[in-house]
Amino acid sequence: MSHFSIHLDWRRTTPDFDHKTFDRSHIWRLAGGQIVQGSAAPDYAGNPNMSNPEEALLASLSSCHMLTFLTIAALKRLVVDHYEDEPTAELGKNAKGKMMVARLTLRPRVTFSGDAIPDAATVQELHRKAKENCFVGNSLLSEMILEPRF
Repeated sequence: MSHFSIHLDWRRTTPDFDHKTFDRSHIWRLAGGQIVQGSAAPDYAGNPNMSNPEEALLASLSSCHMLTFLTIAALKRLVVDHYEDEPTAELGKNAKGKMMVARLTLRPRVTFSGDAIPDAATVQELHRKAKENCFVGNSLLSEMILEPRF
């Protein structure tokens, strides 16, 4: 099985450590050496100029769905020229009343070329298979909605 890891680093930069005022800025050091500046979402006292965990979850799901979709399309000998997505995430409460990322909506738009341009029903089926096989999507309890754009 594959294994993945990152390094997360946060340090107190304020004289106090009050839950309302402590600095939530931190870094994620990814395996390839990339460094992402992270914080809480602005609604939770975070820095709006930095990535937050909810965005990272959304980006991870969108990326995983895209990569799965592209693999399925390539296996079917369909040529994808462009794939874009404008996903959204909504917070809500779970059955225990705890906050969670309750809904993740993907809105991919795909452009094909070549001799075999798939019709809308075929593209929908490709997305259904991608949703069914995406590792990240299969790891989440949140509702995942797929709204392909044509």
